[in-house]
Amino acid sequence: MSPNPALLPDGLTASKLIAVHVNFRSRAEQRGRTVRNPSYFLKAPSTLAGDGEVVRPRGVELLAFEGEIAVIISSTARGLTPAQAHDAIGWVAPANDFGVYDLRWADRGSNVLSKSHDGYTPIGPAAPAADVDLEALHLRTFVNGACVQDDVSSELIFSFADLIADLSRVMTLHPGDVILTGTPAGSSTVEPGDVVEVELEGVGRVCSTIRQADEELAPYGAMPKVTPSDRAAATGFNAPRPVTLSAAAENALRRVSTATLTTQLFKRGVRRTFLTGLRPARPDLRMLGYAHTLRYGAAREDVRAAAPGEDAQKRAIEAISPKDVLVIEARGELGAGTIGDILAARLVARGGAGIVTDGGVRDSPGVGELEVPTYYRGANAASLWLCHQPLDVDVPVTCAGVLVMPGDVVVGDAEGVVVLPAAMAEEVARDAFEQEDREAFALERVKDGESIRGVYPLSDERRADYEVWRAQIKAPQPEAPPPDGDPPADAATHTNEEQR
Repeated sequence: MSPNPALLPDGLTASKLIAVHVNFRSRAEQRGRTVRNPSYFLKAPSTLAGDGEVVRPRGVELLAFEGEIAVIISSTARGLTPAQAHDAIGWVAPANDFGVYDLRWADRGSNVLSKSHDGYTPIGPAAPAADVDLEALHLRTFVNGACVQDDVSSELIFSFADLIADLSRVMTLHPGDVILTGTPAGSSTVEPGDVVEVELEGVGRVCSTIRQADEELAPYGAMPKVTPSDRAAATGFNAPRPVTLSAAAENALRRVSTATLTTQLFKRGVRRTFLTGLRPARPDLRMLGYAHTLRYGAAREDVRAAAPGEDAQKRAIEAISPKDVLVIEARGELGAGTIGDILAARLVARGGAGIVTDGGVRDSPGVGELEVPTYYRGANAASLWLCHQPLDVDVPVTCAGVLVMPGDVVVGDAEGVVVLPAAMAEEVARDAFEQEDREAFALERVKDGESIRGVYPLSDERRADYEVWRAQIKAPQPEAPPPDGDPPADAATHTNEEQR
């Protein structure tokens, strides 16, 4: 079914629809942003709709939802102060700011092609502002019945009145105009058949069912294209993620050695992948994640003094997403630290998966106590500013002689760190797992006194023996009960593979 028309209160129509980029504190925290002033974009009034279908164009992967509180203007507003702006707030309603991230590449920040599709702003029942507590509105978003966003209006960085006063400095707001006041953390993508509901507690819900378009998007302009940065933004990450590993690939990469991975990459013509000369602070921890890069240049005092706001190092830390590995290009400089225990602890708190630097680590005993794999060239207590100027985040970097692209897959073990090109990571994981099985078979045969011939590398003549061996180790092995009868209820069951 097509979406129902949006029915604004008092029969009003919207002359414009204005959306705020980042306004909930949880979203700013997730994005690693420090928001000093609100920023906006416009959506076409024809995006307004009620309950019903939201159509995902053919050829699109990344249709994202954003549950929001909509403010509906009740009186003409121009040049208002925040105190005066309260009187222009007529109603509040639940709303959803849908967008197609596959078209953001062509928008250049305007969001016209990505967010102004017909029906892409479903809006629900409205409650008069006078009947609710504007500081205590409870917003939730549900996807297929599961709550994925949950926040309250007291957590907005800029209040409704702040937004109206700001906008009314430069434009006239008319009765019926709609302001989408920002989305909390938790926005992500949805698929055809999914049902998305946005609820404003005590006010109502708006419900949207995602449907695939019947026809292809006409090729008269820009066509859908997924960039790594847009994929990351749509799915709630900050650093580009060209791929997302399958569970099977993750499992394999947590078990195989970096030596095996370098062999697999060498077979594919990629030779310089091992970061030479780095030591692990925690050899007992494995590392697996996606490269979130940070580039340091040589220190220069005038550049530091002229740099506005937060430096690139702190921006990189505050933009860490779960499973990110911070990879620092420090030019091999050991004359100062590149990161210390406080920022490393912040990375852990944000869900980071590891730290890799080809420079020094400050507060190295403290870093070594954290539950995060860290690889570095040496310890140095001196401040980074002695030798380094943080310059760029999420750009290609060279760390320990290896080119690292944002979103590459980074694996670490007790021996060191290897970088897997994102596009190869899945098949490399699969083949590396198989290679280690073959090498375990060879090691077992050699320990039994056999020659390496035919088993390392495995020959066609010995493949049948290998397959029999492999089937045996993969088969679950029942444990013998203890001498006094039944095993205890909490006894663990192990397979030969796990013991291996």
